[in-house]
Amino acid sequence: MIRIRRGDRSILANGVSLVICGLLAGVVVAAAAFPAVALTGLAAKAGADNFDSLPSVLQVPKAPQITNVYASDGTTLITSLFDENRRDVPINQISQVMQDAVVASEDKRFFVHNGVDLRGVARAFVADSNDESQQGASTITMQYVRLATSYSATSPQEVVDATEDSPARKLREAHLAIALEKQLTEEHGGDKHAAKLDILDRYLNIAPFGHGAYGIYAAAEVYFNEPPKDLTLPQAALIAGLLQGTTKYDPSTPAGLANAVARRDKHVLPEMVDMKFITPAQKAHIVGTAAGLKLHPTPNGCVSARASYGFFCDYLYRWWLQQPALGADEFERLNRLETGGYKIISTLNVKDQAAAMKHIENTDRTGNSSAMMVAAVEPKTGYVDVVAVNRNYSNDESHNGKSTDPKAPRGSVGSYPNTTIPLVTGSPTNLGYQFGSTFKMFTMVAALEAGVPLSYRINAPEQYHSNFPYTGDGTCNGYYCPKNSSTGDVGDWNMWQAYGKSVNTYFVPLEDRIGTSGPIDVARRLGITIPASSGINPASFGSFTLGVIQVTPLQMASAYGTIANSGMRCTPLPVKSITDPTALSWTSQSRSARRLSIRTSRTWRSTPRAAPSATSRRSASAMARPRKPSAGR
Repeated sequence: MIRIRRGDRSILANGVSLVICGLLAGVVVAAAAFPAVALTGLAAKAGADNFDSLPSVLQVPKAPQITNVYASDGTTLITSLFDENRRDVPINQISQVMQDAVVASEDKRFFVHNGVDLRGVARAFVADSNDESQQGASTITMQYVRLATSYSATSPQEVVDATEDSPARKLREAHLAIALEKQLTEEHGGDKHAAKLDILDRYLNIAPFGHGAYGIYAAAEVYFNEPPKDLTLPQAALIAGLLQGTTKYDPSTPAGLANAVARRDKHVLPEMVDMKFITPAQKAHIVGTAAGLKLHPTPNGCVSARASYGFFCDYLYRWWLQQPALGADEFERLNRLETGGYKIISTLNVKDQAAAMKHIENTDRTGNSSAMMVAAVEPKTGYVDVVAVNRNYSNDESHNGKSTDPKAPRGSVGSYPNTTIPLVTGSPTNLGYQFGSTFKMFTMVAALEAGVPLSYRINAPEQYHSNFPYTGDGTCNGYYCPKNSSTGDVGDWNMWQAYGKSVNTYFVPLEDRIGTSGPIDVARRLGITIPASSGINPASFGSFTLGVIQVTPLQMASAYGTIANSGMRCTPLPVKSITDPTALSWTSQSRSARRLSIRTSRTWRSTPRAAPSATSRRSASAMARPRKPSAGR
């Protein structure tokens, strides 16, 4: 850049500056419009050896968009998930004063030039020569090209090329800006004004406004908690000023706020008056007033989920990463989730969740070392209604209590009240808890399949000497010998009575008669995870019916829901619909479901009865507190 020294600032010097500036501006425009003319001169000087091969069409991938996750009512926001806080909005959803403020502040001749502003180039050159601060030579179209080129970069070097302060970059921007305006004018049937509005909309949706806000939708929400269409003149003028420097003018800091208000009052509003977008009286009414910020950071991720929804959010997040239909691998699926701009309607029922949390808090309040959990599943759909636990979904363990695990190192921190461990839904490192006598249902179903009726009677003793080999506490000469929890369980019971009273010494003898392979198989078909490689030996697993393996509350809710749904199992599902910004949607109607047939042998005359309470419930739920491991299998 050629500079005139301060001592040379005379009429002649300024005249020379204008002549030089005019020559340079002419060369830039000529190079942009007629690449071959500049090939031997400016192109070589700018480092663009193949200027004539520069693309004339701007290829722009869609900028990252924010994904919002809602409860089943479609309106209660659970959280947002994003890499960049941005959501594109059409120009008619951006207030006119916002559009005017940006044009006045950034590019007053935006609706006149063809992408490159000759007057702007001259003005910038003279201002730079005189160390003055005025509008730069980059038009809104050129700024959009710069941002779009950066987003389309596929390598670090391409990012550098798109943002470096060099003649070559500016030449490319000028070339593409002119080409883009011509292209969009043609697409709009020769309507130049419509093409300009298209460019302005693209720019407002891609530009960074600071404080984690990308695009005008996020800026309006973060700074004023308003949609872009409702922005007022003072709000729009402040936001427009932020484009000059997202750090210097960051209104979330005291110094940045002072700078932002000053730029609003001394630059944006005066330029709007100059362009007759507003009156001097409107400007005077605003100048000197407070910014009126309503800082409203957008929640991002499950740790920012509202109310008690963090653990459900985590379940949905893990579910998403396991869906092949949503990407080739976990990296692609995560990228889509955080950049795809989806509207996800989840299955979480707000009222049911609140009721579950109220019950939990009345029983074991958050902060109690004992975890209390509730999971609820709709039997006919598999929709997961409730994921509740007396914990806060948070990574902050600084005030947590001591670990209650006797095997944990001394001084270890426990998971209460804050944790991100998926206590209710499970993970490869958290397989669940022992559910005790609720497993007797699997033995009962297996017995029915084997032809044993509900009327089948067994005389249940106080302690039963089984035929299952067993080593450990509570054995009888090397065999499993369970006891009842109370003396009142002793007696002659049929299967239905014993199930209602949860008689241990009925169901272990029943296993002796039918074997444990059947109950284990039923549990697997009902959705209980029992890996084939777990080393379980059915011949010696008499304690299975007493629920000694680790299971999650969600699995148990789904298993009982299958029985309530007449044997039709619907895989647990956290999502009802997924809609992308183009309004293409996916619904959960394609959920997998299969019927678990319960057979009755013809040799038995009595007909099994259905459990009356199970089929009348709207959802099947499982409540659990973690139990200490049983004495063995």
